[in-house]
Amino acid sequence: MPTAARLVASLCLLVIAFLVSSMIIANGDEGKDYGWFTYVNMVIAVVCAWKIMGKRVGRGWTAAVNNGLTGVASLVFWGLFVQGCYEMFRLAMRNRYDGPFEALIAIFRIGVEYGQLLLVPEILWTLVIGALIAGLAAEEANRRWN
Repeated sequence: MPTAARLVASLCLLVIAFLVSSMIIANGDEGKDYGWFTYVNMVIAVVCAWKIMGKRVGRGWTAAVNNGLTGVASLVFWGLFVQGCYEMFRLAMRNRYDGPFEALIAIFRIGVEYGQLLLVPEILWTLVIGALIAGLAAEEANRRWN
């Protein structure tokens, strides 16, 4: 069911995904083609906010902060997983793996490598502050337009 809280949470996580993706690209390898990286992360952000954050609003301000942190954590998890799957598939099409089990393990290895790109203070602060703003904004939208 569409609500104002889901819309606000989606917009907040969308902005967070855009900012963090831009920071990753800026800190990443020069000349690397990131393709649809930012757009995929933005779609994941909207889905995470709509499904995870949207149904958990209306439980108070402390729960709102936890809701924002949960939404951003799910965004990071699913973003790393989807990007890891894409990279594994790309490498698998070039016959880089000896078997399917090695390819499945590579998803998590690649996800951990991509996760290390997030361990920059400016990205961590963006994620934490964005989570707080997203959770509180969704809670306020629920109180105001419910």
